Amino acid sequence: MNISYVEKTDSFWIETENTTYVIGLADGCYPGHVYYGKKLSGETRNTLDPRSVLRLTELPFSPAEKPGEKVTFLDTFPSEYPCGGIGDYRESAIELTDARGFTGCEFKYESYAISKKKQELRGLPQTFGKNSMTLTLRLADHLLKAELLLSYTIFSDSDAIIRSTRLINRSVGPLYIEKIYSASVDPDWNGEPCEMLSMYGTWADERHIDRKPLRHGRQYVTSTRGITGHQSQPFLAVVSPQTTQESGDVYAMHLIYSGNHVAGAELDPFDHVRMFIGISGEKFRWKLDSGESFQTPEAVLLYSAEGLGGMTRRLHDLYRSHLIRSPYLHKDRPILINNWEATYFDFDEEKLLNIAREAAECGIEMLVMDDGWFGHRDGDDSSLGDWTVYEKKLPNGLKSLVDRVNALGMKFGIWMEPEMISPDSDLYRKHPDYTLQIPGRIPSQSRNQYVLDLSRPEVVDRVWQQIEVILSSANIEYMKWDMNRPLADLGSAVVEADRVGELAHRYMLGVYELQERLTERFPDLLLENCAGGGSRFDPGMLYYSPQIWCSDDTDALERLIIQEGTAMLYPLSTMGAHVSICPNHIVGRTTSWSMRGSVALAGTFGYELDITSLDEKEKGYITDQIAVFNRFRALIREGDYYRIASTAQNHTHDCIQIVSKDRRESLAVYVQTKAIPNARTRRICLKGLEEGGTYAVDTVIDGKEFDGEDVEFQAEHTGSELMNSGIMLPALPGDGRVIRIHLRLR
Repeated sequence: MNISYVEKTDSFWIETENTTYVIGLADGCYPGHVYYGKKLSGETRNTLDPRSVLRLTELPFSPAEKPGEKVTFLDTFPSEYPCGGIGDYRESAIELTDARGFTGCEFKYESYAISKKKQELRGLPQTFGKNSMTLTLRLADHLLKAELLLSYTIFSDSDAIIRSTRLINRSVGPLYIEKIYSASVDPDWNGEPCEMLSMYGTWADERHIDRKPLRHGRQYVTSTRGITGHQSQPFLAVVSPQTTQESGDVYAMHLIYSGNHVAGAELDPFDHVRMFIGISGEKFRWKLDSGESFQTPEAVLLYSAEGLGGMTRRLHDLYRSHLIRSPYLHKDRPILINNWEATYFDFDEEKLLNIAREAAECGIEMLVMDDGWFGHRDGDDSSLGDWTVYEKKLPNGLKSLVDRVNALGMKFGIWMEPEMISPDSDLYRKHPDYTLQIPGRIPSQSRNQYVLDLSRPEVVDRVWQQIEVILSSANIEYMKWDMNRPLADLGSAVVEADRVGELAHRYMLGVYELQERLTERFPDLLLENCAGGGSRFDPGMLYYSPQIWCSDDTDALERLIIQEGTAMLYPLSTMGAHVSICPNHIVGRTTSWSMRGSVALAGTFGYELDITSLDEKEKGYITDQIAVFNRFRALIREGDYYRIASTAQNHTHDCIQIVSKDRRESLAVYVQTKAIPNARTRRICLKGLEEGGTYAVDTVIDGKEFDGEDVEFQAEHTGSELMNSGIMLPALPGDGRVIRIHLRLR
């Protein structure tokens, strides 16, 4: 790890263990992107000529050498942070309007600083770590009297580069930010074809991997819903067409933010690529008064020469080591049962206690009481905002229920939706102005609810007071924080006309403030974020909660695809994954207990079902599943993740593998999703093992969860054989069959 300035070539070098990032200065004032890729040798600092790489020695030359061609120069220059309105017609990273109404800015290099510590960002989720270095480039626009600070942070144990931007208004009047991204980078593909990789989805069908050729022009992934959204992910990668899980170039960007975002790539007529990521400029306009500053969220930049798998494992390690703060990060988390799909709104104290009693006997460790325990809520049309106990359901109060659950040897968790308000609520009747609304227009409902205006400090305080009272009233050890609708009607009863464009971001800052208060006041609380399922599964939320509910669709076949996209970016330990009843409540499909348990194994593990309605045989399946999870939970939480096969691509089988950091233990889970006629044995090549080591291989087909069948065979194989020749797995009759492969180094 090192950051340095090379005076001879007027360039900055950012070096991680496996990568090098080089910034050069054209005419001493235009920061340009010189190189990002495999680590360059030390001698390269003296031989690499940034002027040549930046094409300053060829038409249209630099402004110093050919002043009359500044527009043409900017339109092709690989700017490190492109400015809008002055001649670069590709995607800009920043656009400003001054008090006179003129749009255009030109930030030029002024100075730099290299520090052995990382700057803390106020009010935003952020990476952290002591063994770090930060390069800060100070740029200035002297006409606007504004400064721009570009920050680049690296950690000793990571190849990621963390970028962010801070704008400071030094003028006597306001500036208006029309757009300000966290990062922009122009990787030079030298005219070679490349592809754009992103994710898309919808409710109960999130994070499908989308890979397509990058065409000329701009291609975006974006959300203007006020949240990450089921439909998108604040992530983008540009890859070579030959890139696989094991090999090929990957340039990735991931935004540590949970609100409106944009990530995109542009291929210009010269086949040059520009990538960018940040807060979406749509519906965004920020008034920056004199002396004020604006800080963007952090963006993760990552280059991998080891394909998508290399990108995945580097992201997993970064988030486990430098983003997730929870004390549960490296601890066993309780196996829980949630009453939602068991009862929906129809429950009372005794029904919950009956679920807890049966669950405790099976080895489940926590009961989570979901929606319907507050106000007078018997459906989704009332009481959000009134966080007081519904005495009809809990006549003895919350503490009595929690104490009785604890007496069974179980922990207790609770569901809340703090960001929302029902029209039928005491809070709304008293403060209808607390909602996001355009004055004079009836605000739009979704799921019979409005959104609280968390851009207002007094609303944040009111919500926090209610949360604190509930969590302090009993031994509540887990909270599921839900958010069931996007933002609309972006207006406020108190906002000034020239600050309406700030509402979406200020709302998100309000959410972050609430969750920061929550983690500070209740540091031992296990917080699980949720947004109608996986609508706010993003790095920003991981800063506050170590796990996020992956999707409302718990069907095992659908979850294989959803979890594949999720695990490409996020550690398995962050994915809320549960076993539910069949036929599945979302898609109506029936899958085996073995398949449901094995798919949920790749996550936090828990149950969404009415355990009181199961027979003894089915309860036995649960007991067996919990035993399997307990056996492997540390490996799943801490190990390296490998994608072996994808049913989303082949439609017949799926396989993932987790390998311990010391390579002494590994678990592979193979699911035959569809049986095919005249099938032969299938060769599966494992990954991440010691080439010269010998592994004891235990293979279990379906385990005891599948109609009592428990077929197991043992063998010994070298790591080289398992990774290159592979292991032969039998074709099995029926869909949803599971083979679990456990390896231990001899």
